[in-house]
Amino acid sequence: MQKHTCMEIKILGPGCQKCKTLEKVTREVVSEMGLTAEISKEEDIMKIMSYGIMNTPGFVINGKVIFSGRVPSSKEIKEIIAKNQ
Repeated sequence: MQKHTCMEIKILGPGCQKCKTLEKVTREVVSEMGLTAEISKEEDIMKIMSYGIMNTPGFVINGKVIFSGRVPSSKEIKEIIAKNQ
């Protein structure tokens, strides 16, 4: 049974191509899954650093850093989102 709570997903990154790709793929996956999620992009380097990541892009769900420094496949992003609902 699907939960209908809104999850908050943040993509952390200064605006590089990897960050843009991760945001695009994440939006596609959330749409495919029919989820309600607030997806935002954080480009402020000081705010990004406050999450304690060294490599961008960073991927945060509900305030928790899930991974950083890579762009996973849409299949992996789907699995990560499903696990963190």
